[in-house]
Parts: sequence; structure tokens; C-alpha cells
Amino acid sequence: MPFCPSCGAQVAGAFCAKCGSAVAGAAPSGGAAYPPPNPPQGAGYPPQGGYAPQPAAAGMTDNLAGMLCYLAGFITGIIFLVIEPYNKKPNIRFHAFQSIFLNVGIIVFQIVFGIVIGILTHITGMFGLLGLFGLFIPLLWFLLWIYMLISTYQGKTIVLPVIGPLAQKQAGM
Repeated sequence: MPFCPSCGAQVAGAFCAKCGSAVAGAAPSGGAAYPPPNPPQGAGYPPQGGYAPQPAAAGMTDNLAGMLCYLAGFITGIIFLVIEPYNKKPNIRFHAFQSIFLNVGIIVFQIVFGIVIGILTHITGMFGLLGLFGLFIPLLWFLLWIYMLISTYQGKTIVLPVIGPLAQKQAGM
């Protein structure tokens, strides 16, 4: 049975059922053995062993990659600083560094805030007011996270105070 010169699939007629290419000299039944004795160079035959290389993926747009930097905090920020095509683009590097700095800052703030609330509660006994204030802080972090995801996906570059210029410096912007 002959093989398609474009995709390497077996052909039963004059056209390849897989890619639709016309096959010159294709017999309706029977035919050549696979692989042909001396296939022409670049004829589209898959390498021996049955593996045919697949075309590379096109990748993602810069705004989607920037948004994904914020998706899982510093974890995705680090991932995009390591992945080869994206770690060369200053805009994506900026969002990755800003995501890392923002999330590390949030963690440090939460630890310091918890210690201060614990000390003030122990001294004054006013846990109610301080604890109520402590409930709104995670909501503010969540709203900031959503805002950063949406605005970055829309192609806007939001430079946060304090950490934004540090991220720009690290990204080489």
C-alpha cells in the first residue's frame, strides 16, 4: 500500500484520507511496502519507529502571560521567569517580578499584622475592633488580585507603589 508524501499515512486510493493530498501513482489496492526502499529527501515520511514530530505550539499572547503571572501568586511569577520564550520579554518579566514582590509583601504584612494584633489584644483586650479590621484586609488583597488579573489581561500595565519601580528595575524596563 503506498504512503502519502505529505503526511506519511497509508493511502488506499488516489487521495490521502488523512490530509487530502493527491498521491501520484497510488494503486487502489496492494502497493509498496513501508518504508519505501529509498524515500526521496523531505518526502514527508515519518522517521522510522512511528514517531512523527508535531509542529510547535504558537505560544500565548503577552497580555495572557502577564495575567497568568498573577494567577497563583509568586509561584506563577517564578514559573514565567524560568520559561524560555517569556523570560526574555521585559513586559512579562515586569509582571512576574511585581507578582512575586506583591505576594511576598502580602505574606510579610499578614505576619506582622497578626503579631501586632496579638500584642494589642493581649495588652488592651480589644480583640473585637481589631479583629473586625483584620477581616477586611484579606478582602482588600482579593480585590487587588482581581484588579491586577483583569487590567493585565486588558493590556494595561499597573505599576503598584513601592514594589512597581522595583519590579521595573528588575525587568530592565
